Amino acid sequence: MIFVLTFTVVLGALPVHAEQGLTVDSGNVSVQLTETQKQELAALHQDILAKQKEVVAKYVEYGVITQEKGDKIISRLEKRYEKLEQNQFIPKWAKCRKNSKK
Repeated sequence: MIFVLTFTVVLGALPVHAEQGLTVDSGNVSVQLTETQKQELAALHQDILAKQKEVVAKYVEYGVITQEKGDKIISRLEKRYEKLEQNQFIPKWAKCRKNSKK
């Protein structure tokens, strides 16, 4: 009996947490990162960008894609990083959701 009551209370709390998460993800909350946080995120994103470039270079080397296509992919990856940098490493996901509903 106690187990069922506890289980019901825990399950009842889950939707509240989910709703709170949606508010943050939808871009309705203003977030300011500290310089240290921005530097940490910049380092992580730079590592990711470097690895993505390595993968593209391997695909070019193995003949899966052409050099021209590889250059275009790398260019897009760099532009995406620059955009993140301009937005102070706070992704703008709300815009992506609007486009995916179309």
